Amino acid sequence: MKKTILTIIIPLIVLVGLYFLLLFLRNTINQNIQPDNNQNQNMEQGLQIEILQEGQGERAQAGNRVSVHYTGRLEDGTKFDSSLDRQVPFPFTLGVGEVIRGWDEGVLGMRVGEKRRLVISPEFGYGENRVGPIPPNSTLIFEVELLEIIN
Repeated sequence: MKKTILTIIIPLIVLVGLYFLLLFLRNTINQNIQPDNNQNQNMEQGLQIEILQEGQGERAQAGNRVSVHYTGRLEDGTKFDSSLDRQVPFPFTLGVGEVIRGWDEGVLGMRVGEKRRLVISPEFGYGENRVGPIPPNSTLIFEVELLEIIN
């Protein structure tokens, strides 16, 4: 009887231990992914990052005031805004909600001189709101270049 119980309990304990080990490893691997290579990065369900050009400067961190050039397009390719067209960089403070969530998360970790393509779901963009020429529930595509970390 004791032998039968042990043959059931020991494998069960091993399986539960393996399950938690795999969960831990998966979370550790996901936390260590850095958008620091030329491959597409799926940071979260609402944001895809593609590095178009590596930067050489310091990395942007939450709380930094940064200056960027950008071009924003809808999925059909329609351009809705561009700081390049105005020839005026766009400054904002990173990670404090001055911009849409897709920008706060997509610019985080960029190096000065780096260019990224950010594909931003409506949930990380403007959601159900119409903003100027941007229809409700739009996926947004931005090409962003980090020009400067101001502070």
